[in-house]
Amino acid sequence: MVDDAASGDAATIRRRANALALAVLAQLAERPMHPYEIARTLKDRRKDESVRLNYGSLYSVITALVRDGLIEPAGTEQDGNRPQRTVYRLTGAGRTEVDDWMRALLGAPVKEYPQFMAALSFLPLLAPDDVADLLRTRLVALRVKVRRIEDDLEDLEHTDGARGETSELAVAGSRYELAILRAELAYADVLVRRIADGTLGGIEAWRAAVR
Repeated sequence: MVDDAASGDAATIRRRANALALAVLAQLAERPMHPYEIARTLKDRRKDESVRLNYGSLYSVITALVRDGLIEPAGTEQDGNRPQRTVYRLTGAGRTEVDDWMRALLGAPVKEYPQFMAALSFLPLLAPDDVADLLRTRLVALRVKVRRIEDDLEDLEHTDGARGETSELAVAGSRYELAILRAELAYADVLVRRIADGTLGGIEAWRAAVR
């Protein structure tokens, strides 16, 4: 027989590995919504930049949250001739969960496993010159992403500023992403230059190993 507490802990761990579940709880903490409204609001607020969003996953997450007692149906809505949509609301347990989850995310750093970090761990699989060329390609893409976010933030600040509604809270995620991208850009740029000029420690052994 499975211990109820252990089963509950396992469900919490699985749920907290899925940022889309947090996004759903966060939206319903504002007000009851149907799934389409949740998705539309996340996209309008550009939260899909930080949370992987698709409708199949969204409905799976909503089903799981209902099963776990964190959200519940609150009625239905119908827009014209479109099918009725179920509106969901946060339960008391859901309010507690989203509060605990946010506190854990903000207060305790956890080990994450970015794919780029994994690639850096295995650089000697490729020749140094190939690595440098690939990193130069990456640098171009990073600069494009940095510029896009900078432009988006500037446009948002101009738009909201004209309405007197500029909010740092609304762009905190984008500013964090921008800081991370700039740090990666700076690191990769230095790495490329050190590979190219031969000042990277161990590069001669690296070159010899892949000949």
